[in-house]
Formats: sequence, structure tokens, C-alpha cells
Amino acid sequence: MKRLSPREMRRAQERMLKSLGLNVEEMGQAEEVVIKLGERVITLKGPLVYAVKTGGEKIFQIIGGEEVAAQAEETKPVYEPTEEDVSLVMAQTGVSEEEAKKALLDSGGDLAKAILLLRSRR
Repeated sequence: MKRLSPREMRRAQERMLKSLGLNVEEMGQAEEVVIKLGERVITLKGPLVYAVKTGGEKIFQIIGGEEVAAQAEETKPVYEPTEEDVSLVMAQTGVSEEEAKKALLDSGGDLAKAILLLRSRR
């Protein structure tokens, strides 16, 4: 069997899909395509993108491109309540230092939310 070039392969694919009633539109070369699969992220630089239309649906086909190594996701710094925040929550609610710290952690450092949370428990 004769080996087809990528261009010949695309043309043959388009003819076959048209014969099945599918409309193929070449959208062009993308700068970047990012696919997120749960915790896994696949990034492709410079792939060709096609849209295949059938009925009311659109299917995107991504061809080629250079896979870029996944970058570690940025993590938010862990919130640590300051002594002033803990003292303020304690003074406003009359709870222990440990309860005030826990409320501040639960509220992500939102003083008003922590105070309301502790007052609603009484």
C-alpha cells in the first residue's frame, strides 16, 4: 500500500467524511491547545484544528503539534491567622484562642465571617 503524505491523508479523510454527510472545516493552526483531564493537563503548541459538523453537533479534531511538558499548578499560600486577628475574634466572641484560630482558618481569614460563625454556634 502506498504511503500517503499528511496533506494527501487530510484530503482523503475529507472526501471520506463528506461521503458520510459530515462537513469538515479547517480552522487553521492554533497557537496553543490545552486539554484538562482531571489533574492531568496536556498542552499542544501549533496543532492544526478542524471542525467536523454533523447534525447539530460540532466535533473538534486536533492534529499534530508539539506537546509541552506540564507545569506544576500554582498553589495558594496557606493562611495562618495573625495574633491580632485571633485577639480580635476572641474579644468579640469570648471564645478560646484555639476556637478563634479554627474559626479564622474555616473562614479563610475573613474576620467578620469568623465572628458570625462563632456567634451562630452559641
